[in-house]
Parts: sequence; structure tokens; C-alpha cells
Amino acid sequence: MPPSDDHTVRAGRRPELERDEAWVARGEGVVRHFPTATDDVVAVDGVDLEVSGGQLTVIAGPSGSGKSTLLHLLGGIDQPDAGEIRLEGRDISALAPQELALVRRRRLGFLLQFFSLLPTLTALENVAFPLLLDGVSDANRRAQLALQHVEMDGRASHRPSQLSGGEQQRVALARALVIEPAIILADEPTGNLDSVSGREILALLRDAADSGQSVVIVTHDPMAAEQADRIVRMADGRVSELDGEPAGMQQA
Repeated sequence: MPPSDDHTVRAGRRPELERDEAWVARGEGVVRHFPTATDDVVAVDGVDLEVSGGQLTVIAGPSGSGKSTLLHLLGGIDQPDAGEIRLEGRDISALAPQELALVRRRRLGFLLQFFSLLPTLTALENVAFPLLLDGVSDANRRAQLALQHVEMDGRASHRPSQLSGGEQQRVALARALVIEPAIILADEPTGNLDSVSGREILALLRDAADSGQSVVIVTHDPMAAEQADRIVRMADGRVSELDGEPAGMQQA
């Protein structure tokens, strides 16, 4: 993903940008429930959702609304009890575990609240790691470029314990971008950061979307709304609102 020349935080939707509007990820009739000793909790209840190419989508809602579960389903971390999840036209909800693991590694970039960097590896090694698993010959060169894009190339030899929270999240974002994924799925990416670092991470995700990358963020952070092309609001496991429009099969 080429670096942007403009790192300014910008607000609002950007209809003037030329983007590929074809959907990249799509959920149809998605249901996920979790049986308990006394009840059957429906976390996601018949959700239909499309995520378009080159857009930044924010999934918002109160705790327990199902937004993180929906993100995990879109990312193949969990599988639906009913319905299907399609990524680039392929039904990933029907894949065998080994096939699904390859899709996650090669086509999905994850950005999590607690960074999930390998503590014994340097920043460069963490970013190169998914490429090395696939035997990519220029993994270190590509990792260095990804670190440069998030302005962390000067810390390439540092281990996570030597980096601040904001720096660790930048490294994690470089790792997500380096595989050139179909979509980046970010679960509370600013939840462990101060407001300045959080705003910087959101600006980098906005730049990625402006460069054509699809980004989906689950967050409570109101600053994320400033960067969103589309806000999906969830309540009680259902999509209640898409950017102020009635719920249904609409692009997110």
C-alpha cells in the first residue's frame, strides 16, 4: 500500500473519491448463537451486510450488540450457525479449517486492541512473519517498506517491549498491510491508546482506505466516525441502521 502524501485527519464521507464500488466482503442471513447453561444467546441475528472496495466502515453499537462477533465472522475467526460469509466472491464460511487458516493469513489483515505482536521478534521480523510463512523471497524488503509507510522504519530493530503502545499498533498495522489483504478488520484498534496515538492510527487507516484498501473498524471511539465512509449501527445482534438509512442489504 503506497504511502499517502497527506497525513491530515479529515472528517466526513468522501463521495468525490473514485473507488471500486464492488463489494469485497458480504454476509447474508448471518446467525451466530452461543448456548449457555440457562439460555441460548443470539449474538448475531440474521444480518445482511456488504462491505465495498476502498471504503472505511465503522461498526458501532453498545456492548453486547454483536459487533465484535460480526467482525470475527467476517474475518473467518468464527463461523456462522446459519447464513454465509463471502470474501471476494468465495464462501469462506464453508471452508475446512486448514483452508480457512490460509485465507486469514493471505487475504485478511487484522488489527486488534492488544497489538498481538510476537514479543521475541523485532518490529521488522513481526511485519515480515506472515510473508515468511508463505516463503516470500523479498519478505524483509516488503516489511521495511510497510514500516516506512507507518513511519516506523527507524524502530525496525526494536522489540515490542521497547515500543510505546502507539508504536506497537503502527507495527501491527504494517503487518496487516504488508500482505496486501482484501480487507483490514480492526477490533477496537484505539482501545489501548491515548487520544493522540489513537487519532494517528485512525488517520493511517483512513489513508489506507483512500488508497483503495477496504477497512472495517469495530469501535466505541467517537473519533472513528470522523474517518468513516459508512457507519453500521448494531443493536441486539441486528443491523439497526446503515449511515442513517433503514437496515437491509445495502453497501457498507
